[in-house]
Amino acid sequence: MSDQPTTPAAAGESPTGDAKGVLVIIGGHEDRKDERVILREFAKQLKGDKKVILSTVASHEPEGYFDEYRRAFDDLGVRDLTELYIEERDEAKDEDTLRDLEKADGVFFSGGDQLRIHQQIGKTPVEKLVREIFMRGGVVAGTSAGAAAMGDLMLVEGASRESHRIGDISFKPGLGLLHGVLVDQHFAQRGRIGRLLGAVAQHPELLGLGIDEDTAIVVKGDSFRVVGSGAVYVVDGLGVTESNVKNGRTDQTLSMFDVRLHVLGHGESFDLSTRRPSSVPDVRDSHEAELKAQGLDPAEGTAAATGGEGSGAAAEPALDSTTLTEAAKALTEAAKALTEVANAPVGKTEAETGASEKEEAGERRD
Repeated sequence: MSDQPTTPAAAGESPTGDAKGVLVIIGGHEDRKDERVILREFAKQLKGDKKVILSTVASHEPEGYFDEYRRAFDDLGVRDLTELYIEERDEAKDEDTLRDLEKADGVFFSGGDQLRIHQQIGKTPVEKLVREIFMRGGVVAGTSAGAAAMGDLMLVEGASRESHRIGDISFKPGLGLLHGVLVDQHFAQRGRIGRLLGAVAQHPELLGLGIDEDTAIVVKGDSFRVVGSGAVYVVDGLGVTESNVKNGRTDQTLSMFDVRLHVLGHGESFDLSTRRPSSVPDVRDSHEAELKAQGLDPAEGTAAATGGEGSGAAAEPALDSTTLTEAAKALTEAAKALTEVANAPVGKTEAETGASEKEEAGERRD
């Protein structure tokens, strides 16, 4: 099976394409016993008979997930819960499995190792049916590894809790349900800002979304709303002026200038098409503050700041959100020409896989 990414959204296309459904993308370790704010939100978005498929395919050791989620969902109105586990890739063609998916109103991907999602259901009838559920108005949720798989590309390897080194990251194709983004999970808890910056440095056309534990984004159409106790970090590399990611050594620490960062809490919204928080839609508000801090007249534009006094640089109008959106579309078009996801495909070692499983097992015990 190819390791090439799903083609990003074409210029002008919605981040969710023509889908009528809802995505609930969870940073992991969501509350399953008390208020269950995120699970309650998932249940509320479901339509019809609220028949849900719990996909535990990401886990090497799925025992215990089904019973835990069945208890968590029972008094939230989700009583028709069926487990989907794919031990071998051929099982993704099983007729009984496909019939269950055809009747489903929602799919919930639990945690584990996101590489297994790619390996076990990528480009299979199961993946196709998950997409069809989303297209017709169903709800698709993913927590932890399941969250990482929602975009066209997913992070499958990269160091946490340290500054990013250029060669220390790898990608695989995701489910392609949400275009134009890269999702990282357990974000603040595992110190993953460095690796998300590294991912965005390699793919500046994509917005990096770092989602804390017990926190989710609810995606409808072009925008998302934050739900939960933590934060969502949005890393935008579209305006980066300089980076060493192309010419630096693989063991060299990443340098990256003029990257934009947004941090959103519960109830706040973000417009994915304009790459702006819904409450501050105009990027000029930020540019004007930066220019004033440098003692420059905002009316002269950002080019005057670059040229400096006496440099002879011509003043240009300040960038607005429309200009940035058009630039984002152009970058997305250029991304279609990518022929490599990363320098070399890198899978997880047995030791790393074991560590991942232990972390997820610990999450279940908490």
